[in-house]
Amino acid sequence: MNVPFVDLPADGQPWVYLASQSPRRQALLREWGVLPVPLLPDADEDAEALEAPRPGEPPAAYVRRVTRAKLSAALARLRRRGWPAGVVLAADTTVALDGAILGKPADAAAARAMLARLSGRTHEVLTAVAVAAGGRRWLRVSRSRVVWRALAPAEIDAYVASGEPFGKAGAYAIQGRAALWVRRIAGSHSGIVGLPAFETGELLARAGLALLR
Repeated sequence: MNVPFVDLPADGQPWVYLASQSPRRQALLREWGVLPVPLLPDADEDAEALEAPRPGEPPAAYVRRVTRAKLSAALARLRRRGWPAGVVLAADTTVALDGAILGKPADAAAARAMLARLSGRTHEVLTAVAVAAGGRRWLRVSRSRVVWRALAPAEIDAYVASGEPFGKAGAYAIQGRAALWVRRIAGSHSGIVGLPAFETGELLARAGLALLR
């Protein structure tokens, strides 16, 4: 498939191929001074199939496997398109409660059920980030704990009606309205958003992109 290439910055700004449609990850990279060049799936790729959990798969194993698969798919996509060589970044985020994976809700009923399970509980958010450059690959995982206050059914209904839960692991976005429910976090706020700053910076440095020079 002939996919047009995005022009690269002429001023030497660091850039990476980003194998993610997440506007949150794009925004974080821009905040860190890195231009994200989208490396998105072709129309005939079943990208959602990569995120299907396996029966009994632990959340940490799941997020690692999915991120590795996303990175491999992105590298194959880059070769297929014949675009210039560059650093490739892929990531995946999942929410875990009592060892169970809470992925993206399929509909409003699923979103309500997830939010009700998280209400008044402490859950874990795991984000894996993987980087490839020069034939080498690196992967790191960020783990954070999030404590929520108890939610009233009406609050859950209003949040689902806002549309914010859809396309989000665990049916919420900590950078959105759900932040009002968070008593505290232990870990990486950017990791909960979808791209952990510390781990991403370390991996990009290994790939030759030293930020904050």
